[in-house]
Amino acid sequence: MSSTCPSCGAQTAYAPGTTVLRCGSCGAELAIADSGLQIQEHSYDEWRAKHGDTQVAAIGAHVLECRGCGARTETVDLAGTCQFCGGALVSIEQPEGVVPPEAVLPFHVDRRGAQDAFTTWVRTRRFAPSALKKVGSTEGLQGTYVPHWTFDADTSTVYTGQRGDHYYTTETRQVSDGKGGTRTETYQQQHTRWSHASGQVARSFDDVLVPGTGQLDAKQLGKMGPWKLEEARPFQPEYLTGYSALRYDVDPQEGAKVARDEMRQVITNDVERDIGGDEQRISGMDVTYAHAMFKLLLMPLWIASYLYGGKTFQVMVNANTGEVVGKRPYSAWKIAGLVIAILLVLAVIGVVVASQRGSGG
Repeated sequence: MSSTCPSCGAQTAYAPGTTVLRCGSCGAELAIADSGLQIQEHSYDEWRAKHGDTQVAAIGAHVLECRGCGARTETVDLAGTCQFCGGALVSIEQPEGVVPPEAVLPFHVDRRGAQDAFTTWVRTRRFAPSALKKVGSTEGLQGTYVPHWTFDADTSTVYTGQRGDHYYTTETRQVSDGKGGTRTETYQQQHTRWSHASGQVARSFDDVLVPGTGQLDAKQLGKMGPWKLEEARPFQPEYLTGYSALRYDVDPQEGAKVARDEMRQVITNDVERDIGGDEQRISGMDVTYAHAMFKLLLMPLWIASYLYGGKTFQVMVNANTGEVVGKRPYSAWKIAGLVIAILLVLAVIGVVVASQRGSGG
């Protein structure tokens, strides 16, 4: 499908929240035809058996072709903009061993919406310098599809451990009576009775998300959710038109390890609940993964930077939900003022308490 406007010949781009390509010059629209495809997930074990430890970084660049002028360029990205005519660059080949995108979560928030979300975010930062609220624009706001892996698995876990149940005994101790003497005080002492525990738990995981790129801050990406994954559509290159798209550099093997670490944390909570009692100790967990499936999903982000105090700060806008995550400056004066205020309050409380004790004596 051509990305050139049939009315004026200008370049079109995917219009967020729609199923059309829209011309930025005359506003004409081209409908994106339904491919009739379904989103498919793939057996991780079968892929691993076929490809082993293939590293995408070792495969190198592949060819993108401009849908406007036909120029070709080699890159590791999946989509971009032609340097000659500004047209959409899309992949025309898939190197052996590279997992192709199975699904795409199209842009829903447009450029103006991303700018508005940023403005609101920057004006509501606590302990930010007052002048930060005057920063109303970003530099280089770019729509980018970021690769993510999704992993599914049915797990069964056999565990051993200990269950701790609290019980109490009545004890006595000598405490000061405030008048130079002592008095006997009765209190409840907590103890823990430990007993052996073992059992089995099961849990199914669906769409455990793992970022597929190391080019962006993983912690920041982790804060971008929750994503509306139900809005994902079978991959069609038309949804990438007018945007850039990163190729994954976190391989499936790495992604699977991260996903299983996340699964294991959930399983640990399941085991603790199954053990019961007031405290739990886990001495062993044997986790079996079955029906392990995975796919590559492209997620939409607006990525930008803004200048403040001579420094550049990066911000990301979730183009699916409008959530904003980014780096920001802090005002040392505002933080110091809060600390001083807290210390003053504590000092006043101390004086009042001391005064009451003196009056009581």
